[in-house]
Amino acid sequence: MSGLIYLIAAVLFILAIRGLSSPRSARLGNGLGIAGMTLAVVTALALVPPQRLLLIVPALAIGGIIGVISGQKVKMTALPQMIAAFNGLGGLAAAFIAAGEIADGGTRYFGSAAGLLIGALAFSGSMIAFAKLQGLLPGRPFRFALQHPLNVLLGAAAFALLAAFSLWHTEWLFWALAVIALLLGFLLVLPVGGADMPIIISVLNSYSGWAAAGIGFTLGQTLLIITGTIVGASGAILAYVMTKAMNSSLLQIMTGGNTQNPSLAAAVVHQDRTARSGSPEDAAFIMENAEKIIIVPGYGMAAAHAQHALKEMADVLRQKYHTEVRFAIHPVAGRMPGHMNVLLAEANVPYDEIYEMDDINRDFGNVDVAYVIGANDITNPLAKTDPSSPIYGMPVLEVERAKTVFFVKRSLAAGYSGVDNPLFYNDNTIMLYGDAKQVTEAIVKDLEK
Repeated sequence: MSGLIYLIAAVLFILAIRGLSSPRSARLGNGLGIAGMTLAVVTALALVPPQRLLLIVPALAIGGIIGVISGQKVKMTALPQMIAAFNGLGGLAAAFIAAGEIADGGTRYFGSAAGLLIGALAFSGSMIAFAKLQGLLPGRPFRFALQHPLNVLLGAAAFALLAAFSLWHTEWLFWALAVIALLLGFLLVLPVGGADMPIIISVLNSYSGWAAAGIGFTLGQTLLIITGTIVGASGAILAYVMTKAMNSSLLQIMTGGNTQNPSLAAAVVHQDRTARSGSPEDAAFIMENAEKIIIVPGYGMAAAHAQHALKEMADVLRQKYHTEVRFAIHPVAGRMPGHMNVLLAEANVPYDEIYEMDDINRDFGNVDVAYVIGANDITNPLAKTDPSSPIYGMPVLEVERAKTVFFVKRSLAAGYSGVDNPLFYNDNTIMLYGDAKQVTEAIVKDLEK
């Protein structure tokens, strides 16, 4: 009977992943995932001897309370680092289960060692990702001499220890593998820059899934194998899609990408050029006379919590001035996949007003205004023109083709890549300096007069 229930739970997980593939069905997908997990947990608890429930139920309650409080208090801008932290805890759980299985005299040595290796690596790597996203560590790539040969050496040592423990079952080999895996996770994520962190989060999510699948084989738990495989495969596919969207490769990202000096690139761009600035009143006047406007949100919108002000601005433009307003989303805008979609959904922006890059890029040449709010790298034309740039080859939103481009930023500072955006100095660009929410609210106030 439990096998049938686990199968139903697995089907619900698969349907949940399908639901999460679209903003329209995301709420249903979440509901299906919650239902599947609840069914799986209740069934698993029913199979546990009553005396062990005295330890398990309090642990579940504590973890559940922490999860609920974390979910309610986390800011939308902090979702990426929360996901990184939860990925890490998933990997740590797999490592603990593997260690417990060996300590309890388990004989599935290869499965336990594989779960330990992937889980410990996912944990330490996720902690570095969390620290970078939270600002506890610098977001720039961190490199040192002989870094890559050291990583290769540690990787070879990890696989050697995995094979040795599977053959000889010596306990010190198991703990040596744990240390190597933790160190390897740290060193693999340190050279990754902030702009590539969404991809690394997807990779680490995949690691956590494969670690769970390995533990599933160790414990003989079919549901854990299925769910771990789903998470592992979906994370890997998402990482592939994102690297393709950025015209990059996972190997390039894990090694820190292009080694160009960003400060030098910025200095070159700044020479003999002046960015034209304007006021919210200037922006409102131009928008009043515009027929078509495309809004491009980026991380600056998330940091300023400006999504509700943007929704209000779009509504005023449509209702009072009969302007066509659409939103353009880059695949890696923000700090995680779907970050901008979630924020706009929170502000009740209709799904049919939100367009993916491939669907709207061709239209920028026919719009009067592109309103770019806190987006830098994803609009930078150097990605198309400068082979020495770290973002070269990454598809970008071609906002420069609009008649007028408004950039809402606090300053002319570069984006995550560390490269300045020459678009700031174009003749058709007007910089609107200040907090994104305050600037947008000022524009709305002027539009309503």
